[in-house]
Amino acid sequence: MMGFILIAVAVLSLLSGGWSAPVTNCDDLTQIIEIQGREQLLGRWTSLAESTDVSGSGLVSTLHVGSSWVKHTAANESNTIDVFEAIKIFGRCYTSRSTKTLKNNTVSAEQPVAASEVLLKTGCPDCLVVSSKYTSGQSLQFLSRRNKVTAAEMEEFTKQVECLNLPSPVIFDSDKGFCPEESTKNTTDLNTATEEDYFKLAGDILGSEDVVKGVLESIFSSLVDLIEED
Repeated sequence: MMGFILIAVAVLSLLSGGWSAPVTNCDDLTQIIEIQGREQLLGRWTSLAESTDVSGSGLVSTLHVGSSWVKHTAANESNTIDVFEAIKIFGRCYTSRSTKTLKNNTVSAEQPVAASEVLLKTGCPDCLVVSSKYTSGQSLQFLSRRNKVTAAEMEEFTKQVECLNLPSPVIFDSDKGFCPEESTKNTTDLNTATEEDYFKLAGDILGSEDVVKGVLESIFSSLVDLIEED
């Protein structure tokens, strides 16, 4: 999911907002856990929620991301993971491929931007809470083997977001359906993508009629809400 966000952000450079207040018990909620080998990370995961303070991340809520999932498979090289991501924006599917490496309890990626990831403690038995750091900020992702989690499990993640002083998380809507695994026709390979490819992908996402219409409706709705509040 972050791959698409960072590509669009790099093109638009929008501003983010909505900082959250800190909560108690943060030492426990932000505890880094050991990754028990790459097998722990393999398979398909549903993206349930995400928060980031990377400049321009306000774009996420504007695009009304419906759903997102990621599939990790073992690469030929030891401790290397092939990543396939699928995200649905206003009913349209976008997919990407990239590679990550697990070493010393940290998952590292070079594309679309350099990132280092660790896992945080969670009470959800089939979930991953991924804390990522970039040169331009950080993010927290909530992944699960299930398409939905309990209210208590989502609340715990929200508290973790608050502990890291990140903006309120975007909650993905699994009820809108997921991109099929075979939707790979226009997959972007982030390992070899050029700057031109990034601009093309961002232009495709932001220039589609459905997205433009949706963004305008979102802006109009926000203005109406502000007027009504006054």
